[in-house]
Amino acid sequence: MAANGVRGDGARQQARGRKAGRAADGRWDRTAKGTAVPTPNGGAAGGGSLGAGPRRGRRVLRLSATGLAALILATSGAGYLYYEHLNGNIQKGERSSGDSKAHRAGANAAGQTPLNILLIGSDSRNSDANVRLGGSKASRGNPPLGDVQMLIHLSADRTSASVVSIPRDTRVDIPQCEDPDTGRTYPATNGIINESLARGGAGCTLATWENLTGVYVDHWMTIDFAGVVSMADAIGGVDVCVNQNVWDRPLPGVPGGSGLKLTAGTKKVKGEQALQWLRTRHAWGSDPLRARAQHMYLNSMIRILKAQNVFTDSGRLMDLAEAATKSLKVSSEIGTVKKLYDLGTQLKTVPTNRITMTTMPAVADPQDDDHLLPDGDRAEKMWTMLRDDVPFDDQGTATSGKQSAAPAKASKEPSADDGSIGVVVQNATGSASLAPVTGRAGTIAQELVGKGFTRAGKDSTAGLTEEKTVVRYPSAELEGDAQRVAEALGIPLSSVKRSTDVSAVTVVVGADWRTGAAYPKESVPKAGDLPDNADAINGSDAKQCMDVYAPYRF
Repeated sequence: MAANGVRGDGARQQARGRKAGRAADGRWDRTAKGTAVPTPNGGAAGGGSLGAGPRRGRRVLRLSATGLAALILATSGAGYLYYEHLNGNIQKGERSSGDSKAHRAGANAAGQTPLNILLIGSDSRNSDANVRLGGSKASRGNPPLGDVQMLIHLSADRTSASVVSIPRDTRVDIPQCEDPDTGRTYPATNGIINESLARGGAGCTLATWENLTGVYVDHWMTIDFAGVVSMADAIGGVDVCVNQNVWDRPLPGVPGGSGLKLTAGTKKVKGEQALQWLRTRHAWGSDPLRARAQHMYLNSMIRILKAQNVFTDSGRLMDLAEAATKSLKVSSEIGTVKKLYDLGTQLKTVPTNRITMTTMPAVADPQDDDHLLPDGDRAEKMWTMLRDDVPFDDQGTATSGKQSAAPAKASKEPSADDGSIGVVVQNATGSASLAPVTGRAGTIAQELVGKGFTRAGKDSTAGLTEEKTVVRYPSAELEGDAQRVAEALGIPLSSVKRSTDVSAVTVVVGADWRTGAAYPKESVPKAGDLPDNADAINGSDAKQCMDVYAPYRF
């Protein structure tokens, strides 16, 4: 997506102004704000070379990460206490607190499985530091929103990494979630994805991603305003670039702004200025372009950490360890220094030219100009590549682009034989650009009857639309039934989803299945074959530079 491609005429700019105004409370926006999460990517989450410490320290702590304590402190006893201190810094939470049905990917021929980590930038104002950095004191104490959401996919063979950001104002289905801290249950809803964090914590955001993408997410990490600043300082600054002078400030009719002020060229930002870069939206002209700026920051940070042997400097290493463990809140299964270190060692092995930053293909929401929707087949193509472990880049070996994850298999047994399963078939073959195909519900219902599902019947409701065919079921006991129906029709199990919108197993025939009684086989995307509106940036590209939207130049 070219910079000038997202700027439209005056009406579009006004819509953008309304959207920018909605962010006047200072919330940091959707994507790589979590770039502050530089920690795991750069190996700094607990120490990217923790294993480099004296052997005596490793023997005392009996784990590879003890090199950190031995390197920083002279005695093994003090090293152990410091290691426990770092562990005590880390905040932990439940991995998933929502109703999600995503399945783990199967192993490749070598027995390896992909790793998926969700990075979330929180706009929490629940501390003096966060209020000072984020503004809007009136929102202090409110549940935080997940304004930055980014999925890091590490390939099964650990040779490539694919990153996808979703704009904070994307409208999605948020599942039923239970807040692990309060016990409050939030019903399923259709809303803006950043609201998921306030409806059950990071575990609800994780479940929302799983339901949207069909990708099993192994872990989550969150970071807030103050965490971004402390991590940027600990790293020592990150190089960013603008083609024109930029000042992201309030303008007539467009309040807010991050306060970022830089002259043209490459500059090193750290501390609060790094946060300003990551939060800037107005000066770039759109949310997707803000994601691009955040991706540039993250790529630059990774290159810096790889180029500098920062872990030979004990004082700086101590700063990095303190900042990382204090800044991050993580899902409980990775809530120790050793586990974060082990995670970092896996991430840091990926060469920069095998790291690809992208933004989910999106289109305008017809219900609200300020919101977005996933861009149908283009977004689904990216989810398929993640599920099938297909690299986002084409820099690998001849075999690296082949599907490495085994197809999902049914995880539940049906509750009854085929003839006793009630099935409703709906026709949703219409789309924004295609008229519905008449008779599709009846055709597929008859196909099911012929396969032994004698209780299958059509729903005559008109006007339904669905980009991709899905099988929905209302309650846990019917999951096996829904999977059995999907298998009978050749529909992938990733398209079987629980939903409160149906009262029985329901086949929704989408715009991807307009003819025939057999579900069309999906082709496996090739490595690097990304949608043209994914705005992909390779991690080794150090020449990226942001254009400044004209009103914010000085």
